[in-house]
Amino acid sequence: MTQVKAFAAKEQAAPLNDFDIERRAVGPDDVRIDIAFCGVCHSDLHMVNNDWGISAYPIVPGHEIIGHVTGVGANVESFKEGDRVGVGCFVDSCRTCEACKVDLEQYCLNGFKMTYGSETDDPGGLTFGGYSKKIVVDQNYVIRVPDNLDMASSAPLACAGITTYSPLKHWNVRPDQTVGIVGLGGLGHMGVKFAHAMGARTIMVTTSSEKGEDAKALGADDVLLSTDAEQMAEWAGKFDFLLNTIPVSHDINPYINLLKFDSTMCIVGAIGEFKSLQSPQMVFGRRAIAGSLIGGIKETQEMFDFCGEHNITSDVEVISMQSINESYKRMQKSDVKYRFVIDLKTL
Repeated sequence: MTQVKAFAAKEQAAPLNDFDIERRAVGPDDVRIDIAFCGVCHSDLHMVNNDWGISAYPIVPGHEIIGHVTGVGANVESFKEGDRVGVGCFVDSCRTCEACKVDLEQYCLNGFKMTYGSETDDPGGLTFGGYSKKIVVDQNYVIRVPDNLDMASSAPLACAGITTYSPLKHWNVRPDQTVGIVGLGGLGHMGVKFAHAMGARTIMVTTSSEKGEDAKALGADDVLLSTDAEQMAEWAGKFDFLLNTIPVSHDINPYINLLKFDSTMCIVGAIGEFKSLQSPQMVFGRRAIAGSLIGGIKETQEMFDFCGEHNITSDVEVISMQSINESYKRMQKSDVKYRFVIDLKTL
């Protein structure tokens, strides 16, 4: 076992502070990673505050991990010391259920083991995440990071990236389609980049004209202001696919009208109750409302490779570990374009 510096919340909604953890020794199938950067996801804040009622403390957040391999077990052949690698939202799954057998570990029927906050046999009894100097992960849950990608801005790909890439691929976004990205933030800005790279006519759907201009700089072809009734009427029935990244519960009915018949809106931003759903909009047009989580390991590697081919990374603001609590406050105000990333040299 190795003692490792980390930052943790010791109880619900507590500020994060210095905390020493122990990492397990490198086993035969393990990869040890020195963490260079870790992205800050809004779910980190939710978990610190126990907003979903599943948190266990102490909690060391962080599931957008980028670093270098510094040790491998005897059975590891795919990675060697010095490799650039990443770790995303989970570090194990049952490997035997129907979902795991088809590389959809994110939907593991027995529940995947989260990168932080899950029970484990490791020291401390809980998985500890990327707000730390080192991590030891089973080789089957490690991602190779293309050499041409900047390491800091690659970190959010492990969550924000795959969260948006996976539904765009699943619903087969193509160059002959019109795709709307609803909401511009940590998820939405990645959705714009991916849809554009996939060749689709990419439309930013937003309440803010300022965000619309930002989206055009990211690759959006046009902007639809959802607060403008005339624009919403003009775009009705024009979209082959909508990726809804709004992070809070909201009225989704106006967006349903934007879909063509036999088209889908996928929700990836909000985890919560939608109080109203007008079924006639779905029935008269065979429109679908769907949801999507992250991606499995195979698809996450595919996404990183796609990013390498198209030189796609997140737009980030690199911060010190000591500024994480202030960054959480800024994140709640959407005061970041578009993801915070922690430089672990500062820990």
